[in-house]
Amino acid sequence: MQPLETGALVKTNYIEATNSNPAMIIGILKEPIEEKRVVTLPEIAGQLAKLNFEVFVETGAGSRAFAADTDYQQAGAKISSREEIISNADLILSINRPTDAELSKMKPGAMLLAVFQPLFNKELVQQLIDKNLTSFSMDMVPRTSRAQSMDILSSQATVAGYKAVLTAAIALPKFFPMFMTAAGSITPARVLILGAGVAGLQAIATSRRLGAVVEAFDTRSAVKEEVKSLGAKFIEVEGAAESAAAGGYAVEQSKEYLEKQKQKIYDSAVKADVIICTAQIPGRKAPVLIPATTVNAMKAGAVIVDLAASTGGNCELCKNNETIQTPNGVTIIGDSNLPANMPSDASKMFGKNVMNFLKLMLKDGQINLNFEDDIVKGTCITHNKEIISSRVQEALAVKTA
Repeated sequence: MQPLETGALVKTNYIEATNSNPAMIIGILKEPIEEKRVVTLPEIAGQLAKLNFEVFVETGAGSRAFAADTDYQQAGAKISSREEIISNADLILSINRPTDAELSKMKPGAMLLAVFQPLFNKELVQQLIDKNLTSFSMDMVPRTSRAQSMDILSSQATVAGYKAVLTAAIALPKFFPMFMTAAGSITPARVLILGAGVAGLQAIATSRRLGAVVEAFDTRSAVKEEVKSLGAKFIEVEGAAESAAAGGYAVEQSKEYLEKQKQKIYDSAVKADVIICTAQIPGRKAPVLIPATTVNAMKAGAVIVDLAASTGGNCELCKNNETIQTPNGVTIIGDSNLPANMPSDASKMFGKNVMNFLKLMLKDGQINLNFEDDIVKGTCITHNKEIISSRVQEALAVKTA
């Protein structure tokens, strides 16, 4: 395998793709069985068709998101097999990337848009380079004001935060709201939210709507007012390191701060009925905020929902894609893909993000790549056998040094 050329830069700032056919082919793939979403619903497929592209949709691609093949056909798309789309499409759209075998069947120079998580996938990036594929990773869209309408991390985090609370409410053996009944009073559930990003704020809002008493923790003092405005108490730990360059995420903290943070979270966790974990650091393992000792001190019947499970989890005992119960009766749900359990609106939001991004490149049946556009350049992982995204260049240079 050839070494990654992490220092390579694009020599041409503007590349116009050409094709002997009057229109290029855009293919929409069906997701793996565990993924109920689809990258674009019929509405977006229809918009692509109106831009003079041939749009081919894999048979049954939208079925788990309640979009039938006939809906895509009525929107102007054509239904085709996965094999034909992989082999013939000029641009393939998907949430989860195709398999290694499928990547090898794509024609050289073809374009692929998916969620690659390239900061964690050195071998995949190398494969994209070797195959000479132009790849775009939607999780790499710059987190700027101009790119907000293309930010799949934010849109899907909204779904995840909402769904996490409902998942916890189902698993919790008590009510969320306070009740005054003839049989006596029911006290409200106590909910602790770790991380007050998009998912965390949505979890706060949903928990409050259900009548819970909510506390929230975040290392970023800037979110304090947002947390309070939603009716939650902000757990503040002095001395946090913050960075405007972190794109709204938390950053690594000092040992002194981590010790104070650990005690503050412990004090709230042992009183909580529900903990929603959302804290993540880009390109790194999720910080452990709920160690095993804290879990062991929690109430019997308490529930932890960990949205950071795929990157290690904020809860030390969390296992990705598993629900476990500890000996002291705490239920731990590790699920980083809760949006897949709400496929209609999650797909709608994802598709709109994708379409807003593609508008930067698509015109009259052709694909124009303008790497002078910071959003296009920041989202592009590979092109002409080179790494384009500076974030991926830096991350892989560190990992391979």
